[in-house]
Amino acid sequence: SEVRECLKLDQDHKQCFSLYKQVKKLNKQIESAEEFIREGRYEDAINKYDSVMKTEPEVPIYATRAKERICHCLSKNQQAPEAIKVCTEVLQLEPTNVNALKDRAEAYLLEDLYEEAIKDYETAQANSENDQQIREGLERAQRMLKQSQKRDYYKILGVKRNARKQEIIKAYRKLASQWHPDNFQTEEEKKKAEKKFIDIAAAKEVLTDPEMRRKFDAGEDPLDAESQQGGGNPFHRNWNTWQGFNPFGSGGGPFTFKFHFS
Repeated sequence: SEVRECLKLDQDHKQCFSLYKQVKKLNKQIESAEEFIREGRYEDAINKYDSVMKTEPEVPIYATRAKERICHCLSKNQQAPEAIKVCTEVLQLEPTNVNALKDRAEAYLLEDLYEEAIKDYETAQANSENDQQIREGLERAQRMLKQSQKRDYYKILGVKRNARKQEIIKAYRKLASQWHPDNFQTEEEKKKAEKKFIDIAAAKEVLTDPEMRRKFDAGEDPLDAESQQGGGNPFHRNWNTWQGFNPFGSGGGPFTFKFHFS
């Protein structure tokens, strides 16, 4: 609006006209990037904010704001290592940037860095006390840290938190085949394998069921009796439950197992 006033006074003012074109281009790029974010098109938004920094390389605040939004897009797109890197660059310039702290915290959670996530959320909360999103994020990070000290189904299967169902099933089949008790000879080896096999089967059960996985991602173990209300745990499993169970039965190959325990 100020540049327009300049042009009203002198339509032929070269510097005003050049600046007007640049500001108009910047405004269009930012609006376009924000529209991409609203649509969940995070890669497109990142590219557009890269263009913002190229359009205006001389004003540091544009680069900082663009990086803040790129940090957000990378976190939302579950590109955790990249998000942590860019968010950290923003926070080096603005240590109390609440948006960057929230987005880096979420990226830390994807990388199972729970204590780092809690620290970021606590810093964000100190600078924005009434933000419900921060409060909920901090509580979730604290639950996930507590959960990680018990049984982590993602770690059991060796998959990332954003793993697709097919990746989970593939990892499960490989481990179930490796740790099936029939593969071991001594009683001690079989008992160790039983425990591993039960954990592997439980991990697959939770992570391939959308509702149970949602609960686990929120910090609640749906197979943990202590975390269930009412005492009883309808999801409890023991070794007898898996006797005769075929881990490759749903769409798997010609794998069958026999169990011979006295």
